[in-house]
Amino acid sequence: MKTQSTTNQDKRYVNLYLEANPNPNSLKFVANFMLVPEGTNFDFPDLASSENSPLAQALFQFPFVERVFFMSNFITVTKKEAIDWYEVQDEIKTFIKQYLEDSKPLITKIAPEQAPFNENDSEIDMKIKSILEEYIRPAVEQDGGAISFHSFKDGVVKVLLQGSCSGCPSSTITLKAGIENLLKRMLPEVQSVEAEGI
Repeated sequence: MKTQSTTNQDKRYVNLYLEANPNPNSLKFVANFMLVPEGTNFDFPDLASSENSPLAQALFQFPFVERVFFMSNFITVTKKEAIDWYEVQDEIKTFIKQYLEDSKPLITKIAPEQAPFNENDSEIDMKIKSILEEYIRPAVEQDGGAISFHSFKDGVVKVLLQGSCSGCPSSTITLKAGIENLLKRMLPEVQSVEAEGI
């Protein structure tokens, strides 16, 4: 009996549930605790970029995994289009749950956190960043992704989309219908919004 309780103490209690998002090739695996520090995210668009994440490296060993993203209490996995989620979601869920139960590290080296605002920002840059932070970022996170300001020049706002938003068929609609409309309405200087690196 004593051995049983010792073994259970070594295991972390993990409750993991799945959440769909607008990208049909991405799925959110949501845990019952924070996985990475609040306000940080880690995007791994391929195996080569995952050297500081043992979990991302392990997930890329599944031949159908195309991208891995960590934020708050969730992991977004993007699969190859040819594979159906019904065929692989339980396998991925079981793997992540086991990994978290064993308290293995998600990230081995964290780069210094970049503050959303800095003293070199122009007034318009700060206004754009404020709108992104307050109105847009929470909705994008809900969908298993992240958005950050890239640049503003000649009326064009460029943003970086990560996680499930990257390569999502509906991200262009969200970008134009949602983000661009909001920014244009709130800031007359903004003429259009584009995504970098999609």
